[in-house]
This record gives sequence, C-alpha cells and structure tokens, in this order.
Amino acid sequence: MGYGIIGSIGNAYHLISMGAIHLGKYANHAMKLRAIFERITGIIESYHPDEVALEAPFFGKNVQSMLKLGRAQGVAMAAALNRNVPICEYAPKRVKQAVTGNGNASKEQVAAMVKNLLNLNEDASNFDATDAAAVALCHFFQSGKPSTGKGSHKSWESFLKANPERKK
Repeated sequence: MGYGIIGSIGNAYHLISMGAIHLGKYANHAMKLRAIFERITGIIESYHPDEVALEAPFFGKNVQSMLKLGRAQGVAMAAALNRNVPICEYAPKRVKQAVTGNGNASKEQVAAMVKNLLNLNEDASNFDATDAAAVALCHFFQSGKPSTGKGSHKSWESFLKANPERKK
C-alpha cells in the first residue's frame, strides 16, 4: 500500500514524502489491517495533513481481492477520520486522467508523469508509491483551490477560524 504527501502554496506543489507500506511480513489479513491503521496514523501524526485523498474502490474480477482492498481502504479512512482529517476519494480513471491526460494510462505511464511532475531524480518504479502520489496530485489538481496548508494563513488563529474541526 502506497502513500504520497505533497505540500502546496498557492498553485505550486512539491513532494514531501512518498513510499510504500510493506505488508508481506504479516501472517494474516487482520494483522495487515492493523499495520495499515498504525502506519497511516503515524504518517498523519508526523505530517499533519489538511486532507487525505484515497483511490476509490474499483470493481475487479476477483471478489476476494476486492474485499481485501476494500477493507484496507476502510482502515486507511478510519485512521484519517480518527484524527479528524477530511477524506476525498477519486476513481482510478480520474486519477490517471488528472495526472497523465489518459484515463486508461498504464502504471508505468503514471509513474513517469509523477516523476516528471514532482521533479524526482530517483527511481520511480515503486508503483504503490507513485500511484499514491498520483492520487495526491489529482486531489491538488481537482480541488480548484489552493491548499489550506502552510503559507496560506496569516496566523494559527486564521487557520482555526477556517477549520474549526481541527481545534482538537
């Protein structure tokens, strides 16, 4: 499972962090879900995002895979909601369209565009991480407004006034 964190000031954006949560070492699905919850909670506590964007569930042929993916997405949502961070979801085709201009783009095409858009010098072949960064970019592009992150409020007081749910 990937994650991507971008920061923005006005119309400019930059990569803060991206990576993958490796789950292969966990014996069963329940332990993987626990690891996802704990890791997403830790990322939220470390970076204090204003919003979380997730790729919406998609319909596939394997029902068991869809069920497991839906559970993982639900756990990630619960971690964000547990920290009072608003959530937005985007369909996979919408993410691909926003980042590459083609809703049917391959993972390789998405990774190449993420690398280009974020000016990455390093290898961008971890598709979990680049897909997650693509979701973050899609959210930025689709929001139609600059982020309420650093730089867009003159003071903590103005931030809290604009985001009363974040007082806790």
